Amino acid sequence: MMADDMGYGDFGAFNNGFVRTPNLDQLISEGTCLSQHYAGSPICSPSRASFLTGRYPQRTGAVTFAELRGLDRFSLREVTIADNFQAAGYSTGMVGKWHNGAIDPKYHPNARGFSEFVGFRGGWADYYNWNLDVNGSIRPGDGRYLTDVLTEEAIFFMKRHANDPFFLTVTFNAPHAPMQAPEYLIDAYMAMGLSRGIAITYAMIESMDTGVGRIVQALDDLSLSDNTIIMFTSDNGPDFKLRPDVVPEGMDASDFIRFNCGFRGAKTSVYEGGIRLPMIMRWPDGLPEGARELNDFVHFVDWLPTLLGAANISKLDGPPIDGINILPALRGEAPWVEPHRFWQWSEMPPSVTTNASMRDGDWKLVRPRLAFRFATPLDEEYANRYVAADHDAKYSPERYTSLMQDPDPEIIRDDPPEPELYNIASDYGENTNLASEYPERTRVMVRELETWFEEVNAERITAQQETLAR
Repeated sequence: MMADDMGYGDFGAFNNGFVRTPNLDQLISEGTCLSQHYAGSPICSPSRASFLTGRYPQRTGAVTFAELRGLDRFSLREVTIADNFQAAGYSTGMVGKWHNGAIDPKYHPNARGFSEFVGFRGGWADYYNWNLDVNGSIRPGDGRYLTDVLTEEAIFFMKRHANDPFFLTVTFNAPHAPMQAPEYLIDAYMAMGLSRGIAITYAMIESMDTGVGRIVQALDDLSLSDNTIIMFTSDNGPDFKLRPDVVPEGMDASDFIRFNCGFRGAKTSVYEGGIRLPMIMRWPDGLPEGARELNDFVHFVDWLPTLLGAANISKLDGPPIDGINILPALRGEAPWVEPHRFWQWSEMPPSVTTNASMRDGDWKLVRPRLAFRFATPLDEEYANRYVAADHDAKYSPERYTSLMQDPDPEIIRDDPPEPELYNIASDYGENTNLASEYPERTRVMVRELETWFEEVNAERITAQQETLAR
């Protein structure tokens, strides 16, 4: 199960219970919580691509959220975790948000290893005025709250496949915009003295937590709990810069800035607040019982080989993956040698000088995100047209106009500032820049980051040439 834009501080267990997440808190108390767990990117589509393929998203071509430009999709040469489970005889299903190929049937979940799909293929959906893609056909909405609908579909899948091995991915929309939740839950949080923006966000999360509880209870009712691996995380950190068209009337993005456990940054940022997220796991038959924190450094790319290892499935042939099977570490059977890991995300084109980082043990290098401006008024007009087209794609598909053939808008970036260096073990809030104190370590890590970027960016270019040509 994966939330959308849910930060560390959005779990009741980590924010003194201001948000009510009793079911997630119970899973934490019953299983393993990975406290140094990192998403594949600080933004949705690339992050999800890394989870699905076990590879850095730049390699796959899924480099940003721009679905109307085809930049959310990953190359058809990629082999997904669902492909692997499907080939091994598992029933494979996805319920919820896809956002790795929104506008071309070749990139539909059904074509990427998921035998069954119920959800939406773009980056967001209205919580009440929704239309669901059901294996390529459209089911019109009925006014129910979307989180509840996705929960019901997940339970329906498990009931249908209770006698089969299954791999089910439930990708909730919450708490991604548009900011909508049942009023009775919003009122309950406002009665606690919270602002309306935070009350809406926490109400969205509580609704999702209720759905998690129902899914877990369904596994119990089906006598499947002991030998089912349950996982819950988020795709990236909380969104503190909401787009104006998805903010409730009379409010602005600042109304939704909230507690995030002291982490610096948020969604879109490679500081900890944008990429560091808990992973909650429970598997009674396969992992040690009882509440347990695992502080080893784990990345989204590690889950494909780890889950295949847990199910004793051989990986299909395909591009080399970046992930490592961490099952022995999860079981405490072997010492964990943490690999170096890397992130980069920016508005097109990608650049290693902006919003890039790497981890080497406790050390983290950051190239801060650069401000940019559009080169011409026409480029700025394109950006506005994109927002309008995205809105049409969600609410008025009959008016939607493709932007696939439009040239990328030209942007001008400021000169990059000096790299920053942090020791995450002693400074998880990234408050003290140690680059001047450790210049040689900083230089070495900058070179390694640049070498990595050069490699994956070369793959990105070929992957995007393929996807945009199809």
